[in-house]
Amino acid sequence: MTDPKVPPEKNVLVLQGGGALGAYQAGAYEALSAAGIEPDWVAGISIGAINAAIIAGHPHDQRVPHLRKFWDLVSSHLTLPPLATDSNSRKLFNEASAAFVASTGAPGFFDPRLPPAVFHPPGTVQAISLYDTGALKETLLQLVDFDFLNSGKVRFSVGAVEVASGNLNYFDSTEVEIRPEHIMASGALPPGFPPVEIDGKLYWDGGIVSNTPLQYVLDGGIPRVDTCVFQIDLFSARGTIPRTLFDVQEREKEIRYSSRTRLNTDFFRRVQSMRRAVRRLESVVPDEIKSGFDWKVLSSFSCNAAVTIVHLIHRRAAYSTQSNDYEFSRYTVNEHWRAGAEDVERTLSNPEWINRERPKNGVLVLDCTKDLAPTPSETHS
Repeated sequence: MTDPKVPPEKNVLVLQGGGALGAYQAGAYEALSAAGIEPDWVAGISIGAINAAIIAGHPHDQRVPHLRKFWDLVSSHLTLPPLATDSNSRKLFNEASAAFVASTGAPGFFDPRLPPAVFHPPGTVQAISLYDTGALKETLLQLVDFDFLNSGKVRFSVGAVEVASGNLNYFDSTEVEIRPEHIMASGALPPGFPPVEIDGKLYWDGGIVSNTPLQYVLDGGIPRVDTCVFQIDLFSARGTIPRTLFDVQEREKEIRYSSRTRLNTDFFRRVQSMRRAVRRLESVVPDEIKSGFDWKVLSSFSCNAAVTIVHLIHRRAAYSTQSNDYEFSRYTVNEHWRAGAEDVERTLSNPEWINRERPKNGVLVLDCTKDLAPTPSETHS
């Protein structure tokens, strides 16, 4: 629970893209919910958009069961555990599982395109994607209550890239009626998945431009009220130097899809400090200056809100490989889920969280799990 020294806040979940790693976000939400922390706003990209839709699309007591239904469904073709759990055996198990998914798809999510893309007429969506995501639409219709999602009880935002312009657009429940297509567009990563048409325009996965909606959240009205943002990432910008070509592929993917959370939060810290400074000056600025255009612009920019950003990040296991974002075995999915729940529990029991107060400088960033050593059972690095 939030410490009573902290005034009431709006809670925001920010969910990064990362395919099969997204089970980590589901576990993180489960632990947050168990602690009584429910979101007022959920924003996501790619798999984060799917998790976000399930969370925002139900009352709080139905969210975890529906998240579990989704992750059990997409992992239902690979339910057997590995024969051994040492690092080499797990690498072999993970690579074999990922190869199976690549060749057969993930139930309720995507299927191999038949006939393959090369046999479809150029210019069609079938000709520019390896998989068919029709199953995902049916899954979303079954697992998301779109009437509830659009009711305004929880704000919902997902990002997607317009293919023709290359611009990252956000579909926000405060502005448009959210449909399955908006969520599918946010996760339409090429060349695997086809672009999704919305109002006559084609969209791809928002992660092509930015794999996190954090900047959108920070720019989208949040600074006006005290807020706690839970940024739940699936790729880390920090990592180890590659030793093999396989390591290079994995490290490149981590760098490409990491959130740049620290860059975003450092910039936001400076901006929020300026906003608060302008608000403090309001009581001493002469009326003749206040009546001018320049002050009106500055005044509209000002606010006195305090924002806490809690950073949670999936820690790569020693046996993980470059295919970990499409390794949908039940064993690994459950492992990611547990890791997310455990990281939230560690964060909420950390003195930095327990003893926190309203940030005096306007912004507090907590990263309570970044220095955790790997446990024998997790073999995280």
